[in-house]
Amino acid sequence: MIRTLTLLVAMASLSACAPYEPDPVSPYQWQQRQERIQRQEAERLRRCETMDQQSERYARECARTGASQ
Repeated sequence: MIRTLTLLVAMASLSACAPYEPDPVSPYQWQQRQERIQRQEAERLRRCETMDQQSERYARECARTGASQ
């Protein structure tokens, strides 16, 4: 009984880790989503420009799959 309860609590807590983000339904929502993605990518690129390219953080945060470096 306790094992089952523990398993249920663990499953419930793990399912809460990734919040559900529904797809936008209107053109305005899609535009807002795209602008947010562009802002986040521009911010990431600005951070990468100031980082030491030999650091682990640079390799972790600035490397993109499929991109030649």
